[in-house]
Amino acid sequence: MSLKNHLEKRPDKYSVSPGYKWRVVFMLWFVCFFNYADRQALSGVAPKLKEEFGFTNDEMGLIGSAFMWVYAAAAPLAGFIGDRFRRKDLILGGCLFWSLVTVMTGWCGKLWQFVSVRALEGFGETFYFPASMSLVSDYHSPRTRSRAMSLHQSSVYAGTILGSWLGAWFASHLGWRSGFYFFGAAGMGLAAALYFSLREPRRGQSELDAPAREPAPGIRVVMRDIFRTPTAVALMAVFAGANAIAGVFLFWTPTFLKEKFHFELTAAGLSGAVYIHLASALSVPLAGVAADRLARRLAGGRMLAQAMGLLAGAGFIVLVGLTDRVGVLILAMVCFGLCKGFYDAGIFASLYDVVHPRSRASAAGVMNTVGWIGGAFATKLTGWYADNGSYGSPVANMSRFIAGGGLIYLVGGIVLLLMVAFFARRDVLRRVGEGDESVIT
Repeated sequence: MSLKNHLEKRPDKYSVSPGYKWRVVFMLWFVCFFNYADRQALSGVAPKLKEEFGFTNDEMGLIGSAFMWVYAAAAPLAGFIGDRFRRKDLILGGCLFWSLVTVMTGWCGKLWQFVSVRALEGFGETFYFPASMSLVSDYHSPRTRSRAMSLHQSSVYAGTILGSWLGAWFASHLGWRSGFYFFGAAGMGLAAALYFSLREPRRGQSELDAPAREPAPGIRVVMRDIFRTPTAVALMAVFAGANAIAGVFLFWTPTFLKEKFHFELTAAGLSGAVYIHLASALSVPLAGVAADRLARRLAGGRMLAQAMGLLAGAGFIVLVGLTDRVGVLILAMVCFGLCKGFYDAGIFASLYDVVHPRSRASAAGVMNTVGWIGGAFATKLTGWYADNGSYGSPVANMSRFIAGGGLIYLVGGIVLLLMVAFFARRDVLRRVGEGDESVIT
């Protein structure tokens, strides 16, 4: 029997309307939008901060990576808490907290103040993804999980684009501080508006074999659930590399465009986000549909879609870093964004194929820790290398550093292909709970 037929023979145990499970994704879309818009607004004004306060590239790298270090350090705690407390409260309470910190960013004037608020922002935002992805997985079974999570993922791109562009626009027209006041106030209003609309589901309710109730797992159980399979470990390692590239592009692209291609501040803030992330927003729903279909026919089908995105995207990263022509740059950024969407669509859905529902928030927390450590290292190292590299100028050094990221994508794609070939069948079988290997063809 194929995995597709096996799933179709056993209907989902749902107690909520099909319409509401998609409304949940719609509500979380807006929360995630501000999660990314708030963090990305600083990237859009980074050139302005360098001019006003005289920060070096290395110091800007410290500001940018402070968010990531704290985000990564707190993520396991956020995941562990997410498996024990109401995820609705963590999502909306976190939104209130990080929105307040966003407002506080507008009060900063010294390096240590910027580093401090970025660290606090990272702490507040780290609770979102473990709680929200766990909650979405309880509303959406494996049949629709990739589609739901890829639709949610499109909010990441929208928040990245508008956060960077509006941050730069406010900086050019009303002063850089005003953008942080705008985003912070809007986020607090959204959290209050959603409090009575977002409902907490029963944990594991979308699973075919989920028990009615199950106690919160202990640390040993969580660690076993997460690390007992090579597939889960590999997915986290690849995410560290992919997020290292994402961190560099998220924080440094506006500065890169302004200094290498002489874009105006607002144009750099928009262009630094729109070409890559709009392309990702267009490809990620298609990737979600493809991943759901592949997963019903092939163990590791979601990982296969991710691997295709990484392998195809590697060359375009190199081209972004090395080209001196604006037209080629834009084409390379768009193509990289399309490939990135295929990887991003399965970040959590692939992990949840092999992790028990009781530990999914913790698994997302650990994955975020691993991923954002990679992002923090790469973001800080980019600034350091721009100031200290051997290619003659900061912008030339930054160009070579960005181009080197193509190798990370290439290695990540190969690792995922190896997982699909040698380990995914066994790991997905264990998660599905069938002892007969004929479940998967």
